[in-house]
Amino acid sequence: MSHRILIIDDEDDIREVAAMSLETVAGWEVIVANSGPQGLARAASYKPEAILLDVMMPGMDGPTTFRQLRSNPDTANIPVLFLTAKVQATDRRLFSDLGVEAVLVKPFDPLTLSSQIAGALGWD
Repeated sequence: MSHRILIIDDEDDIREVAAMSLETVAGWEVIVANSGPQGLARAASYKPEAILLDVMMPGMDGPTTFRQLRSNPDTANIPVLFLTAKVQATDRRLFSDLGVEAVLVKPFDPLTLSSQIAGALGWD
C-alpha cells in the first residue's frame, strides 16, 4: 500500500536520501519541506499520513513545529516521528512526552527507514 509522508528537514542531503529511500524502497509518495514554516504549510495543504520531522533546525525547531502542527485542527491528528542525532535518554523522554509517535536516529539506514516508520505507525 502506498502512503504519503512529509519530510521536514533543513539539510538537503538528509531530505534527498530519506525521500529517495521512501520512494524507492517502499513506493511511498514523499513531500519535502526545508523549514518548520514551509512544513506547516505543506502539511496543511497536502494532508500527509505521517510527518518525519527534524528536531534541530534554524529558526523554528522541531518541537516548536510539532506544537504548531498540533494546534492546527487540519494537522493536529497527523502522526509525527522525530528524526534526530540527539539520542540521550533525557532527550528521548522529552520528545516522547511531547506526544510524537517515535524518535528515529540520524544517521539512519536508507534501506530500513521505511520499515522503521511503518513499524512505529502500525503500517506493517
